[in-house]
Amino acid sequence: MAALEDEIKAEERVRELEAACVTLQRQLSKAKGKTSDLVEAVERAARDAAIVTGIPKAAAPPKKRKASEHDDEVCLVHLTDWQLGKVSESYSTEVCIDRIRTVVERVRRITRVQRADHPVRKCVVMLGGDHVEGNGIFPGQTHEVDSTSYAQLFAATNLMVETILSLLEDFETVEVYSVPGNHGRIGRKGDEARETNLDNIAYGFARMQLANQTRLTWHDHGHWYQHVVIGKYQALLVHGDQVKSFGGTPAFAIARKATAWSSGAIPVSFTDLFIGHYHQNLVVTLPNSGQVRMTPATESNSQYASEFMASKGRPGQRCLFVHPERGVVTGEYMIWLDG
Repeated sequence: MAALEDEIKAEERVRELEAACVTLQRQLSKAKGKTSDLVEAVERAARDAAIVTGIPKAAAPPKKRKASEHDDEVCLVHLTDWQLGKVSESYSTEVCIDRIRTVVERVRRITRVQRADHPVRKCVVMLGGDHVEGNGIFPGQTHEVDSTSYAQLFAATNLMVETILSLLEDFETVEVYSVPGNHGRIGRKGDEARETNLDNIAYGFARMQLANQTRLTWHDHGHWYQHVVIGKYQALLVHGDQVKSFGGTPAFAIARKATAWSSGAIPVSFTDLFIGHYHQNLVVTLPNSGQVRMTPATESNSQYASEFMASKGRPGQRCLFVHPERGVVTGEYMIWLDG
């Protein structure tokens, strides 16, 4: 008897579900009808609007801009910390030379892109020091190099000459500013004047080899800083070892030192500061709205970066574009060298 009652209840439940399904289907059909009517009304309104407004005319091609000296920008290249002669798992003299050639080629390619919009006739090169690795900067260094200081000196000189000649092929004029690094010092720290430095010797040799290049201006070098002037744009170039660190990249110390320098500690005016030394890419904004731009080294797998700074030290160099009349940086590129 109970089983019969269960069957009757089940049949009633099925009939209820069938009725509900029919009701839902009718509601869905009505909804679809309403939606269809709405879509049709929108499409009809769109067609009517198109008829009223008409078909737009084809876009006119852009007018060709006439090049003006007021449009000129200058390419600014920061080359620093080649550490030429250093050996690591992924670095050597040959790798250094290949990477600098890559930097120059990319600078030329990037400049061609910039010239699609405005003239770029001049290139300013900032050589930031530590272009040679040296042999006696720290204990055990002789086991981390592939050549003597003598060989490093001439390899660095030849690479500087090659770099500048290549840039002269693509720019009407080239200017060079250069400062020494700490790796190029001769003897122990303090034994000789700071200017007695392998970087400075390499600069001098390169400058002599390029003496007949009338489109090249190599500013006097030897001092620990250089005042870089491109129209109204002014920057300070230093190696970076003037800012002391006790492990890691001293961003606050760098900003404080830059602010002190720009406040009259040195007799030149500048907005931006360019440094190397720490083998890192870093940009710090200063109170005067200028910026400190720290450019990494070309070296990779550096034990110094790993042990002292707990950083891999990604290799790269920096390329910028400056508007001389406005006195500002208009474009900036990091040229990475590990890809």
